[in-house]
Amino acid sequence: MKNLFDLTGKVVVVTGAYGVLASAISLHLASQGCKMVLIGRDEAKGRPLLDKIVENGGQAIFAKADVLDTKALEAALQTTLDTYGTVDVLLNAAGGNMGPANIQPSQTIFDLDVEAMRRVCDLNIFGTVIPTKIFLRPMVEKKRGVIVNFCSMSSFRPLTRVAGYGIAKAGIASWTEWLAGELSAKYGDGLRVNGIAPGFLLTDQNRNLLTNPDGSLSDRSKTILGHTPFKRFLEPDELFGCIQYLISDASKAVTGTVSVVDGGFNSFSI
Repeated sequence: MKNLFDLTGKVVVVTGAYGVLASAISLHLASQGCKMVLIGRDEAKGRPLLDKIVENGGQAIFAKADVLDTKALEAALQTTLDTYGTVDVLLNAAGGNMGPANIQPSQTIFDLDVEAMRRVCDLNIFGTVIPTKIFLRPMVEKKRGVIVNFCSMSSFRPLTRVAGYGIAKAGIASWTEWLAGELSAKYGDGLRVNGIAPGFLLTDQNRNLLTNPDGSLSDRSKTILGHTPFKRFLEPDELFGCIQYLISDASKAVTGTVSVVDGGFNSFSI
């Protein structure tokens, strides 16, 4: 009987590849027999991940590119095709936030930095749209492929203080649904687009927000965990099963959805 979750030989492109979540996911997918294409702006930061995959018997290449740089992404696609011949999966994991796009408790909307909001929206929204337009081409040619966009708890409800990032991640959820219908209507049911919405994890990006200088949990962390039935932060490996499902034949009829992996945060109410 066929293993519906088998990923052997799949060529998987990951943007923002050396981030905390993306690097853990890349290592897992390489261990499942995927051929990894790691996209990032800094080759020195990507090298340890590349080396680790290869040392563990996996296949991977690193292609230096900013997700907002069309020319660099075109070159990364060509490198991918020269190396592996095709693209089967695109994980749009690049993204992030910046402090000035938030409102601190002592501030009001009049303190909001619009330029910082614009940069956050550019990185998250267009840093998903532009790589999609480029790495989608081989998938359209063979009428088969999978895209997974990285959403957030901010995709579903506004979180206090997080202004720019919330707009951006809500936009990615909408883009995911729109693109799923567009591709299926124009190119058939072999092209699927879904999203994954991770709950709260401790990462380099949010550590200053979620922990105090002494390492203890901040008041914001306590509020988050008080609204999370699991009563803890998630670990990166808890996303592996959902990602594997979304890019495998196990989800062959699933498109236009955003899968939530959040320890119950999004569904909890009092």
